[in-house]
Amino acid sequence: MIEPLPIRIGHGYDLHRLVAGRKLILGGVELPFHLGLLGHSDADCLTHALADAIFGALSLPDIGHYFPDNNSANKDLDSKVILIKAVSEADRIGYQVGNIDLTIVAEKPKILHYIEKIKISLSSTMDLPKERIGIKATTNEQIGAIGRMEGIATFAVCTLIKK
Repeated sequence: MIEPLPIRIGHGYDLHRLVAGRKLILGGVELPFHLGLLGHSDADCLTHALADAIFGALSLPDIGHYFPDNNSANKDLDSKVILIKAVSEADRIGYQVGNIDLTIVAEKPKILHYIEKIKISLSSTMDLPKERIGIKATTNEQIGAIGRMEGIATFAVCTLIKK
């Protein structure tokens, strides 16, 4: 049997298209904006990337395995449910989240004013001190689909620590 690693690292990425008629939710926080993210769930790409980072650190399948988009039960699902599942899988396997580092790539809206709210939301959802949550936001310098405000992309890295 392979000895469990004391620390595991996971990486996640997600991207959703911006469209009219949808809410813009990032990290469980609704941001006021005239466009929202398109997806089967609430399309919270920040939470999706983070959940995938946790699943990846555990060598488990991605969120599509647990929450397939062809299942009507997942229609408009609050993505915090997905994140809670990832954290509970870590706990079940004997790990806890050590810290997370997140990057949001969006031309607009400006994310800076919402970072603290997003940290508080993720901290509450994951039962993780907000001091262990890093969030950065950047633009794509008007290059490509993100730069043309066609979508928002997110990257997540997490460490898991053996309990």
